Amino acid sequence: MSDFYHRVYAVCRHIPEGKVTSYGAIAKFLGSAKSSRLVGYAMNKSFSENGVPAHRVVNRLGMLSGKHHFGGSTLMEDLLYNEGVEVLDDQVQNFKQHFWDPSDHLNPGDFS
Repeated sequence: MSDFYHRVYAVCRHIPEGKVTSYGAIAKFLGSAKSSRLVGYAMNKSFSENGVPAHRVVNRLGMLSGKHHFGGSTLMEDLLYNEGVEVLDDQVQNFKQHFWDPSDHLNPGDFS
């Protein structure tokens, strides 16, 4: 697995319960602003990594674009709901309220 993936997973492990972030916010924080798709690929593979809360990573609009990687069920939505994040029609409600930006909370030097 690539070093970039491991850095993505390390950032994801810091996303607090009841918060979500986006693929792009993670990519930008890691100094690869144009790599949001690569963050998505990392999330697709994250199920083999322990303790990665992949359900807390959504697209820039708050859509559960990775939900099909949760077995085709409502598991991603259910996990978010259990953390107090309301989802309607596969979109996080009150997205700005629930959004967690790693750039506001973490030191990039800790993830290089």
